[in-house]
Amino acid sequence: MAFVQFSKVSLAFGDRDILKDVSVNLATGSKVALTGANGAGKSTLIKIMAGLQTPDSGERIVQKDTRIAYLPQSGLTHHGSTLLEEADKAFQFGYDIQKEAEEIGEKLKTSSDNSSQTDFLVTRHAELLAKLEDSGWYRRQAQAESVLLGLGFSREDFTKRTEEFSGGWQMRIALAKALMQNPDILLLDEPTNYLDIEARNWLEVFLKNYKGGFLLVSHDRYFLDVTINEVYELFGGDLKSYPGNFTHYEKVREVELQTLMAEYEKQQEEIHHLEDFINRFGYKATKAAQAQERQKMLDKILKNKIEIPESLKKIHFKFPPAPHSGNIVLRMSEIKKSYDGSRNVLDNLELLVEKGERLVVAGHNGAGKSTLLRIIAGVDKDFSGNIELGSGVSIGYFSQDNAETICGKETVLEHIENIAPLELIPKVRDMLGAFLFRGDDVNKTLDVLSGGEKTRVALLTLLLRPVNLLILDEPTNHLDMHSKDVLLNALKDFGGTAIFVSHDRRFIGDLATRVLELTPGKFRNFKGDYEYYMQRLADEEAGVVGDYNAGTVNGAGGTSKNASTSQQTSSQNSSPVSKNSSASDSTSKSAGALSWEEQKKLEAEKRKKEKEVARLEAEIAKAEEELSSLQNKMADPAVYSNGEKAKAVQAEITQKEKQLEELNEAWMIAAEELE
Repeated sequence: MAFVQFSKVSLAFGDRDILKDVSVNLATGSKVALTGANGAGKSTLIKIMAGLQTPDSGERIVQKDTRIAYLPQSGLTHHGSTLLEEADKAFQFGYDIQKEAEEIGEKLKTSSDNSSQTDFLVTRHAELLAKLEDSGWYRRQAQAESVLLGLGFSREDFTKRTEEFSGGWQMRIALAKALMQNPDILLLDEPTNYLDIEARNWLEVFLKNYKGGFLLVSHDRYFLDVTINEVYELFGGDLKSYPGNFTHYEKVREVELQTLMAEYEKQQEEIHHLEDFINRFGYKATKAAQAQERQKMLDKILKNKIEIPESLKKIHFKFPPAPHSGNIVLRMSEIKKSYDGSRNVLDNLELLVEKGERLVVAGHNGAGKSTLLRIIAGVDKDFSGNIELGSGVSIGYFSQDNAETICGKETVLEHIENIAPLELIPKVRDMLGAFLFRGDDVNKTLDVLSGGEKTRVALLTLLLRPVNLLILDEPTNHLDMHSKDVLLNALKDFGGTAIFVSHDRRFIGDLATRVLELTPGKFRNFKGDYEYYMQRLADEEAGVVGDYNAGTVNGAGGTSKNASTSQQTSSQNSSPVSKNSSASDSTSKSAGALSWEEQKKLEAEKRKKEKEVARLEAEIAKAEEELSSLQNKMADPAVYSNGEKAKAVQAEITQKEKQLEELNEAWMIAAEELE
């Protein structure tokens, strides 16, 4: 079994411990998410795993012939070849194996039939050919095309020079090459940063079916939930493992951290009292001795100051009150837009947006999502058709291009304080913290900010201005999970209307109340949330026709095959119809008329489910302890240096992980039934 193993790895930057005696074992079949606050050292740990950075102490062991592929967050570019030629470089390991096999073949032609050397060469030759077959090298062209198409490249892109691709697509090329290597261990540092929803969906399926092991960092909760079965949290230099998906990790961690939070608050109160005494009496001769004693106490506490993850620091802010607007916020009709005289990207688009809606615009890259948002915002005026804003509508528009306007000698703190409404001034530092400006970051001048930092400033600048129609193009880029939560909650509470594009499934699912789907030259309206929209797409792909009252309007062709002319003029919407409406009605009617016996029966059933959930949680806790003990055992040199012992312990670990996976699955089912 291929594996990468670390034992008691430590690394410090100056006086700050990034890693403290960290032990890790990544093997075939590992599906791990690495999480932690920004700056916790996740990227550093991955580089050490990849062998690109040397720790201060500890041991790194890689099983013989284990192949590792590593994808950094950014910074990779490609040039000097076509896309397919660049992709073929991912299969260099196969060319190397083939070369060695050919060299052995030549030696066998001249070797003695009975020599021990001949036996060795024959065995090695067979091993190489088997390895080449297992790696998929002979199917490399088909594999390259499949991966490139899955990540969003078109067949027309295959012959393009790699230097013609933008930065985001350069990283997709790098991701494609990492996947095509079919390594034993994949190390992916934020692979979803440059992917749209379609490419993320494809990558989800790829990783679910991946036979090797992988560890990845991502800020996309949904993506993590469907791809991983274990979470490593890096916090304060320590690394701890949590079996289960990411949602389960967050639930377990929240309970686990309640004690820490209580201790943190108690310590903060003690620090406040000591500082208050020192500030009040430090310069009074009669109190000088007491002040000095309290200063010693304070210094001792600060040496062991409790730090908590940013996700525990509950930051919540509301937008300035949205100015009043009419119920009809936006009406668009016969909108047409083309580039360079080619086919229309938008063709006879019709759209009506009402007050309070959260409309997500969905569709593949190139379908016209950003174009539509620019037209609504008034940035793009080169189109035909009619746009009518409702009474009193004021627009706030955000896109990645907004970052270009962020410049000057103001600090980030000064810039935000200058535009924030008076009532929000006391919360400015908290808001900046929520958007990843923490500590001394708030004192950076706008001119020295990176592109991602400028984007976050531009987003926060927009959110602090009183408008009632927000148009947001990829607002979650460059935000971590905690920042997304803050933004999501603020948008949910927003008193106006929002039209947005995002590639984050969880963010869309929690916010969208309606979906506008764009395909080149066509559009469809879905009067339902994102889950309903995804179900509709799945039904259509499966050939299921439901009673959806589907009146869809398509550009360039008038009415769709399933929509009548009257539907085109009267309804653009695909509306969800409850298939269980009669059943739910009867349930609703009977709910208030339950007999005493029925109520007692329901309460007993609830208690039974609560006991089952508690039992499973206890078993999970016990299994987690046993797994942790086994992993510590594997980190013992006396074990991992002995092949037989290591194999036996690894088998126990695999069995325990399987048990945990089954327990977690049972727990989730039981918890859902209880809810």
